[in-house]
Amino acid sequence: MAKPCGLMKPCHLVKPVSVTRVSGRYLTHQKGLPSLPVPPLQQTCERYVSALEPIVEVDELKHTKELVEEFQKAGGVGERLQRGLEKRAENTENWLSEWWVQVAYFDYRLPVVIHSSPGLVLPRMNFRDKQGQIRFAAKLIAGVLDFKMMIDNETLPVEYLGGKPLCMNQYYEVLSSCRVPGLKRDSVVNHAKTSRPPKHITVVHNFQFYALEVYNSDGTPLTADELRVQLEKICLSSPQTDVEPVGILTTQHRDSWGKAYVTLTQDKTNKESVSAIQRSIFTLCLDGAKPQVADEEYRSCAAVQMLHGGGSQWNSGNRWFDKTLQFIIGEDGTCGANYEHAPAEGPPIVALIDHVVEYTRKPEMTPSPVVPLPMPQKLHFNITPDIKKDIEEAKHAMNILAQDLDMRVIVFGHFGKNIPKAHKMSPDAFIQMALQLAYYRMYQCCCATYESASLRMFRLGRTDTIRSASKASASFVKAFDDPRKQNTEKVDLMVKAVNAHRTYTTTAVSGQAIDRHLLGLKMVAVENNLSIPDIYTDTAYAKALHYKLSTSQVPSKTDCVMCFGPVVTDGYGVCYNPMNDHINFAVSSFNTAKDTDAAHLAQAVEGALLDMRTLLEQTPRAKL
Repeated sequence: MAKPCGLMKPCHLVKPVSVTRVSGRYLTHQKGLPSLPVPPLQQTCERYVSALEPIVEVDELKHTKELVEEFQKAGGVGERLQRGLEKRAENTENWLSEWWVQVAYFDYRLPVVIHSSPGLVLPRMNFRDKQGQIRFAAKLIAGVLDFKMMIDNETLPVEYLGGKPLCMNQYYEVLSSCRVPGLKRDSVVNHAKTSRPPKHITVVHNFQFYALEVYNSDGTPLTADELRVQLEKICLSSPQTDVEPVGILTTQHRDSWGKAYVTLTQDKTNKESVSAIQRSIFTLCLDGAKPQVADEEYRSCAAVQMLHGGGSQWNSGNRWFDKTLQFIIGEDGTCGANYEHAPAEGPPIVALIDHVVEYTRKPEMTPSPVVPLPMPQKLHFNITPDIKKDIEEAKHAMNILAQDLDMRVIVFGHFGKNIPKAHKMSPDAFIQMALQLAYYRMYQCCCATYESASLRMFRLGRTDTIRSASKASASFVKAFDDPRKQNTEKVDLMVKAVNAHRTYTTTAVSGQAIDRHLLGLKMVAVENNLSIPDIYTDTAYAKALHYKLSTSQVPSKTDCVMCFGPVVTDGYGVCYNPMNDHINFAVSSFNTAKDTDAAHLAQAVEGALLDMRTLLEQTPRAKL
């Protein structure tokens, strides 16, 4: 069980670089960042073939090598596309960003729930009733506004990775933004940059939506006490779940929601209510009850609430999943968030949440006199028979999806970052190799594995792929349980695999990985109406993109874990947060896939981590 938040040692709040506004600081910083490079064509082609080796058959690889040779030959189609990409890089701030958001998010038509939007589970808070829920929620809102002040004043400290400054753009995309469904392609609106930025948040309680003003007329934020009074008014005015859960529409397949959205917003009242939600700074979901479970299942059950709300009978209708940032607070102390992935990756979200959690732990100030405040505005919806039908369809689809997801959160308590570090190994690479070993033990083969790498060293950088399944990792996992191999050789192979992963990671964060480059070359062909080169229609390319292991390390100061669904029907989603002496894992799979089992993989990862440690401790290593 998580410790109640009152017992946590205080970490540190993010400190602004100045107490007053620093106009133009953000843009000056951004201008100083390098732009994303276009890797050399031959380098990517060689690395692509190398990445395929552990995951495709020999004859398949031979065929692909021929296609790659043809693609990269002098004066060939590859060179033509490479020139087109280099030209684009000269004329844009970032040759990839716009395409990536379009391909990975806006054109992706499966529901954002489970398939795209991550959930985040915080330690259980020490309240168990409505009063505690409201008091904590008020402090949380105040904490977000405290962080927002640094964004607005451009006083957020710049982050660094390996001594290099990072792009801070994602922080400016998270608040006051929202995804908008389209009939064939979605978009995102950001109201923070408008001439009259929003001053309200959306609160959802018992499926009912409210616009809550969080600033006074003089621009100062409401105090936690004032926010508490306002939240009490909202809860008192929405005591029953006796309304249609309009929010469940946002869980639909994007084409269905796109159509339903047109129907919904034809009505003037509905359009105004939807617009108020979209413009709001963020959404706060005050959840009702959730299923009672045994203590050891608590975190997994909490992850389900953060990821999809548990289905229509629980809290899936108490959300607006298009909203970039939703904080979720249950009456039983369950807390966390869900975020729509198009505008940002995990780390900026986690940095904001770390700050907010820390802020909520500050001792309560002496209550200030509360000035009478107006009643928060209820957002009304007129439900026509057509909309009612859309809601029923959304409930049905959401419940099928909820029943299909198997989510396991485990706390690996034997060790954390401390053990790999003691053996001079990268903790992330060590954990990734344990995942490779666990998968190999279950399936006797290696699979295409995705780990996200940040490209924030570059202006408007998003992510590229670290391909964790490598020739080195394959040699390591195949040798590990082979009784004919000596321990010294196994350790040697482990070190090589861990180092290979570390090298790939460095390559990826420096903009020299292969996946986004290959995507970019393909997009040049698409935009110029050229025929798609054969390497993209090759079965090996489809295999390379069929990530049966979709993984991400999302470290945080708070003892939390992020979670997401698998990206393929027969795969797993694995997110982990390595703390110093333990590791939080969230492992997901689909119940309808007969060959996957999240609990089994979680168990296999635990076994792999322990066996790797044992091997290191039992085997004397040659002095380096």
